[in-house]
Amino acid sequence: MTNARMTAVTWSLSVVAVSALLAGCSGEISVGNSDPKLSADKLATTVSEKLAATTGRPKPDVTCPDDLVGKVGNTTRCTLTANDGSTLGVTVKVSSVDGSKVNFDIKADDTASPAAN
Repeated sequence: MTNARMTAVTWSLSVVAVSALLAGCSGEISVGNSDPKLSADKLATTVSEKLAATTGRPKPDVTCPDDLVGKVGNTTRCTLTANDGSTLGVTVKVSSVDGSKVNFDIKADDTASPAAN
C-alpha cells in the first residue's frame, strides 16, 4: 500500500514538473512544400526533442495521431507515455507560419492518466 502511494506521489510530482516545463515550450519546423503541414511522426519527434532539451532528461515516448496543418490557431493532441505506462496529454498549437516554417507552442495537461492495470 505504501509503495503504491509513493508511486502516485512521485508521478504527481513528475507531472507537475513536466507540465510546468512544457507550458512555456515551443518549437518550429520547416517543411519543403507549399502547403505547410507537419507529419504526425515529425511532430512527435520534435515535441520529444524539445521536452528532452528543456528537462535535460532522455527523450520521452511521444505519439501524435494527426498531422498538424500550418495555420495559426490549429491544434492537435499528442500523448506522452511514461515508463510505467501512465500517460500525459499534450496540446500542440500553431502560433505562426512563415512560408514553410511552422512555429508551435506545447502545453501539457495538468493531470496524467494512470497506467492501465
